[in-house]
Amino acid sequence: MAERMKVIVAERIADAGIEILQKELDVDIRFGIKQDELLEIIEDYDALIVRSVIKVNEELLSRAKKLKVVGRAGNGIDNIMVPAATKRGVLVVNTPESNTISAAEHTIGLLLASIRNIPAATMQLKSGGWDRTPFKGVELYGKTVGIVGLGRIGSMVATRLAAFGMKVIAYDPYISDERFKRFGAEKVTDLNELVRRSDFITVHTPRTEETMGMIGEEQFKIAKRGVRVVNCARGGIINEAALIKAMEEGIVASAGIDVFEKEPSPGNPIFNLEKIAVTPHCGADTVEAQDRVGITIANQVIAALRGELVPNAVNLPTLQEEELVSLHPFLCLAEKMGKVYFQLDKNPVERVEITYGGRVANKDTDMLTISFLKGLLEPIMGEKVNYVNASLITEHRGVKVISTKEESNERRFVNLITARVYSSNTFMEIAGTLSANQEPRLVGVKGYDTDITPTDNMLFVENIDRPGVIGPFACVLGEHNINIAMMGVGRRQRGEVALMTLNVDSEVDEDVVQKLKKIDGIISVKVVKF
Repeated sequence: MAERMKVIVAERIADAGIEILQKELDVDIRFGIKQDELLEIIEDYDALIVRSVIKVNEELLSRAKKLKVVGRAGNGIDNIMVPAATKRGVLVVNTPESNTISAAEHTIGLLLASIRNIPAATMQLKSGGWDRTPFKGVELYGKTVGIVGLGRIGSMVATRLAAFGMKVIAYDPYISDERFKRFGAEKVTDLNELVRRSDFITVHTPRTEETMGMIGEEQFKIAKRGVRVVNCARGGIINEAALIKAMEEGIVASAGIDVFEKEPSPGNPIFNLEKIAVTPHCGADTVEAQDRVGITIANQVIAALRGELVPNAVNLPTLQEEELVSLHPFLCLAEKMGKVYFQLDKNPVERVEITYGGRVANKDTDMLTISFLKGLLEPIMGEKVNYVNASLITEHRGVKVISTKEESNERRFVNLITARVYSSNTFMEIAGTLSANQEPRLVGVKGYDTDITPTDNMLFVENIDRPGVIGPFACVLGEHNINIAMMGVGRRQRGEVALMTLNVDSEVDEDVVQKLKKIDGIISVKVVKF
């Protein structure tokens, strides 16, 4: 029985998450462990789970010889040195989606509370009054909402506000056009245009140098008079001083704010404004969200230790779970395509060009490129290369990687991935697609048209295209009790060199390979494992 891998849980997560971990791993629960103590024992663990206190820095990573994954039970990663982890092939995962629903719903709640004056009306009633005159609000129906940031939370807000009958426009220069279409949002390429057109503005971006103060005095000058704003993202994205001024001047009619430039924020002058709903950074603070954090990080750590791809890994291209499901067959295809080169040719690689043609071009192909590079390097590096460090290793080896997209392809496949791997004086082309049942197929290798279903054990054979070659070849395999499961032959010109590919049911050792090479008409025999 294989020894179970070990995870240390250094900071508190929900009991439900611990229970999931214990089903598959040896779990060492050390809530509140000190940094120095963790440094002394980290070399024994395959996985580490933290929140915000433990520093996953260069010193810790250098001692963590077995570490494969760091799980951050939460959204931020300020306490994790991601580049250092990537260099060592350590996957970093967090739980950005665990509070997505809670944050999106809180955004809607603050929006409704502020535009309907619910906090002020509540206070009046509790103080003994009864006068609805000051609390006339506005409807969402038929209005335009401008969403800044169409990521996880922004896209959820978009679908929910669309259900109110709102027109949704969005600004996000880092999101594909396909995502705007998927969530029913009109793409706006200029932030100021969004501000001019919006009746309501809500922000959903991370806090960076670029986003700090991006909604400020200049934006309020060009906004519609009576615009209403919400910030449930990060404090400072909407400049507080500019917001106060805009509300005092009547430019901003109401606001809903959950996050502040300085937290905690006692005595903040923003609290004195009328027609504002404020909460103490509690957008993610629901029972469901906190349970989901523990469960999600547990499942992600287990998946990473199994060698599976994890949605929304920090040091991989961002993929949501539904995107990963649809991309998975292409990931398998790309990796298998990559494995071909070094098993057929030992020349050092200088450049890789990958073209995505057909429907696959509409997908997030960054991850597919990484998958190809992982497959390319595995035959010569083994387990040292993984999804996390494949791009970095390729870069350090001086290999230039170029990827392009085409709406169609010359061979008229619905989906076609074509890779050209260049050495100093030659190149090898490998083309692949998916079968009707979403299985990988290699449809071109070294300029030969093929129809290959990659399996564990294969032979790629170049031979003279003439009678009397294939029969003796099959006989030698039969003499060694090697069964041929499938066979295909591709050629460029009749009577010249052909490529014969065989799927066999068992390994072909070097002695058999040497016998096969001696057959008249056989030029080369390569064992290829997928």
